[in-house]
Amino acid sequence: MSEEQFDTGSEAFRRIGPRRTVKAGPPEGVERRAAKADRRHDQNRMYATFFIEDHFFGVEVERVQEIFATQEITPVPLAPPVIAGLINLRGEIVTALELRNRLGFPPRPDGMEAMSVVIRTAEGAVNLLVDQIGDVIEVTPALFEPPPETVDPQLASVLGGVYKLDDRIFLALNTEEVIKGVGASAKEILSK
Repeated sequence: MSEEQFDTGSEAFRRIGPRRTVKAGPPEGVERRAAKADRRHDQNRMYATFFIEDHFFGVEVERVQEIFATQEITPVPLAPPVIAGLINLRGEIVTALELRNRLGFPPRPDGMEAMSVVIRTAEGAVNLLVDQIGDVIEVTPALFEPPPETVDPQLASVLGGVYKLDDRIFLALNTEEVIKGVGASAKEILSK
């Protein structure tokens, strides 16, 4: 069903079917918000969130290419344990990184399906395997703090910082640090 918009001079309409038109714009009695109210604050940051066990993580939305249920992963012999294998993402070979291993968590329990968060990096796309996908959230700079000294050093080394939310602590990952030193590019893995 195609949708087209047209103007009759005094009112705008949109065609939603071959014979049906509706008035374009917000419903009757609802005022359109001013454009400036629709914009987010310039200093706020948007994160795509996910969980590993009960820890709440996220990466900047600008870094995320896509999110999906994990597909078949081809193991790579002699690859480090942090590399789960390779996936074919519409013809592009992408490294699947087991984030549990990279962050020092125990292996995923049997029967628990991983989810994929594909991020863009300087080396190309990398698939981060996580336990569960969350929402996209917007956080203000006032909530930001550097990682506390009590955080495990392996985890702290890949954190950009933490945000103290009303109901939990949000851990913001530095994606470049996550892939640093693990040979995450598919070309690098395949050349070994």
